[in-house]
Amino acid sequence: MKTTINQFMRSLHRDLGYFVLGITIIYAMSGIILIYRDTNFLKSEKTIEKQLAPNLQTSELGKAMQQRGFEVLKSEGDLIYFQNGTYNKTTGIARYSDKTLPPVLEKINNLHKASSKDLSHLLSTIFGFILLFLAVSSFWMFKPRSKQFRRGILFAGAGLVFTLILILL
Repeated sequence: MKTTINQFMRSLHRDLGYFVLGITIIYAMSGIILIYRDTNFLKSEKTIEKQLAPNLQTSELGKAMQQRGFEVLKSEGDLIYFQNGTYNKTTGIARYSDKTLPPVLEKINNLHKASSKDLSHLLSTIFGFILLFLAVSSFWMFKPRSKQFRRGILFAGAGLVFTLILILL
């Protein structure tokens, strides 16, 4: 029996859909957690002590601390106070508290932040291509003149318009 392109696409769509199910669950969880990254959702506080160069200027201190929106609150003697911590100019020791996700969740979230230098970019790239294939191959699920196909085109168009509206707002 000869396999048609529709049968082949349906089988490939099904099998790849099952394959990416676990990846999709992980990405969905990390995406939800990243939405709330500006809150303390699932984060715990930890105290950090960092050895920096002594006698850093306040502008250099911000860069060395690698903190967004770094701002010195006050300076008393050898101590420089900033949000959630201090820096000793003489010893170069910075002590501060930070709120972080548990290590497992931090690793999962790094999937979303992968750059081409990270090995995990391969997973992200392959996942992206498979999702693109699943989206396009869904049009082979029904015959082009069928009611279900036209409905699929309408829903795909509505999803595209909805996304563009949200992006442009």
